[in-house]
Amino acid sequence: MMLCLYLVVLLSLSGAGLASLQDKQTDFGLKVFAQLVQGPAEQNVAFSPYGVASVMAMAQLGAGGNTRKALTAAMGFSLQERGMSRQQRLLQRDVASEEGVEVATGVMAERKMSLEKGYRRALAKAFQSHPHQVDFTKPDQALSVINAWVSDHTAGAIPQFLASGSLTDETKLILLNALHFQGLWKVPFDPKLTQERMFHCANGSTVPVPMMRLTNRFNYGEFVSADGLDYDVIEVPYEGDSLSMLLVSPFEPEVPVSTLSKELSSQKIQQWRMNMRNVKKQLAMPRFVLDSELNLKAALTDMGLGTMFNLATADFTRITTDERLCVSKVLQRVKIEVNEEGTKGAAATAAVMFSRMAVEEITLDRPFLFLIQHKATGAVLFMGQVNSPQHH
Repeated sequence: MMLCLYLVVLLSLSGAGLASLQDKQTDFGLKVFAQLVQGPAEQNVAFSPYGVASVMAMAQLGAGGNTRKALTAAMGFSLQERGMSRQQRLLQRDVASEEGVEVATGVMAERKMSLEKGYRRALAKAFQSHPHQVDFTKPDQALSVINAWVSDHTAGAIPQFLASGSLTDETKLILLNALHFQGLWKVPFDPKLTQERMFHCANGSTVPVPMMRLTNRFNYGEFVSADGLDYDVIEVPYEGDSLSMLLVSPFEPEVPVSTLSKELSSQKIQQWRMNMRNVKKQLAMPRFVLDSELNLKAALTDMGLGTMFNLATADFTRITTDERLCVSKVLQRVKIEVNEEGTKGAAATAAVMFSRMAVEEITLDRPFLFLIQHKATGAVLFMGQVNSPQHH
């Protein structure tokens, strides 16, 4: 009998490890986002918390000494600990197995540089990724190899990830993460109901936007932040129910949404989910397109990761002992398109009839945050702040 009990304990432990690893990665990604949107400029930002956590975890696997310590401290977890790389692999598998989600991690290494066997093993184990050898002495050629890889893994949505001239012959290693999501709403918005309405931008101006409308039952909740800000959260599910978009907006029109992003954590999102109720509402939200090119160096440095960007202090000896490596850039490019059918284009026709009852309308006609979450793992694949919706 004792043996059975022991097995049960083991099972529950491994489950807990997986949840906490994903929570920590989500928390790290959300912190990077909060850092990015700090400051007075209220711009539109699209970002992938999952993507930045994956890339930094790949760097962490190759770090030693103080660089490793700094990465572990800032990220709240170490993939070098026993059993963690298996957890990472299972997480990636769970996210990537979803319909409409594509996840890929890649390592592009200078072909003359010999990579440590341990690093190759660790990459294969945690990310099922094997380094590609690239000739960085021909930067333009290397650039096209990398751009082709990203384009392939985002279904062509991001054809030119790196601009020409962004590699030099000093580049030795590039860690890449590509994420592509194409999802249809569980209940599409009827394009016939989309009307032009005014959106009150963060800078005080108003712009006309195509406002989509849908009357349905939604999970909805009203919350108060630690600073006493009132805001609400409404969940719009995608087909299949395993992914959904959470829309977060402050009640007061003059509150910058970036103040809410400091609130965000995996625990906070779980709290929302526990406290939301299923109610009938009319949701009005803008159709929008976001295209962000982010250089994360300043945000990561502010989070205590400056050592990895400095050749004198960076320690990536677990990747190679051929030469000293440091990180020159951490770049992310995210494109999000939200329309009546869903997120990123796809065609479907559906006629949904509703009785015209008086239903309270929730109108996102002022800045808001959105998060696209994979519910089974809690991974936040994409998020962003919309301060003035761009649309085609």
